[in-house]
Amino acid sequence: MTPQAKSHHVNNYRVYLGSTLLFACILSTATLIGIIILVLTPFPYSARNAAASFWCQSITWLAKVLCGVNYKVEGLEHLQQQDTAIVLSKHQSAWETLAFRHIFPKHSVLLKQSLLWMPIWGWALATLKPIAINREQQRAALRILLKKGVTYINEGLWVVIFPEGTRTAPGEFKKFNAGGAILAHKTGCPVIPVAHNAGEFWSRYSFLKYPGTIQVKIGQPIQTKGLTIQEINSQAEAWINQAMQEIDEQKQAQMPN
Repeated sequence: MTPQAKSHHVNNYRVYLGSTLLFACILSTATLIGIIILVLTPFPYSARNAAASFWCQSITWLAKVLCGVNYKVEGLEHLQQQDTAIVLSKHQSAWETLAFRHIFPKHSVLLKQSLLWMPIWGWALATLKPIAINREQQRAALRILLKKGVTYINEGLWVVIFPEGTRTAPGEFKKFNAGGAILAHKTGCPVIPVAHNAGEFWSRYSFLKYPGTIQVKIGQPIQTKGLTIQEINSQAEAWINQAMQEIDEQKQAQMPN
């Protein structure tokens, strides 16, 4: 597979100023929304999810206003066909962890257990029905994923999983972990594959956010009944990798010669 071409960004005062203002907004509002979510703990989950979704949508809007980071989603119609589903997505940055909260229906996210230890925001995150695992204990992590995943799916929640296990740089491809496919095989839930290039503009290790439009592609549901675990994983991985190539080709075609 041809690797994606890396972006060449220009660092100027607008990039530094916008990134600084966005960071200040995130830092100042994260504690507030964390407290609000904790106060909502006695209320139904939908109330806490609505508060979290509103904050995440606000941050992605601020990223557009302050940093010029916009996004375009293709395939939203595929979400309307499903009562519950398992989302297997590319993972490049923190952007998708925010944007997915309001792009997708109410859902649980597979994440690192250590994220829940952060004061206030981590505690609030723990009330949003995450599936928290210790990646170093793979067997225990899979048991937790299957137990909680089945529970949440039966409650009508979707489950969002980043099968590469960690954020990858643009152009980097890692073999998919099978946990999401195993959950899909066990429950019979369809899999929604998702590709995007958020890392081109919101890098995993960089403070700076660069202007541009993040492309998000949502694939048709993979009906998992009758498929093996390997077939489910392979189909999702192949679709995402192909979609990533298409995103890169579209971007290269739009660049001036």
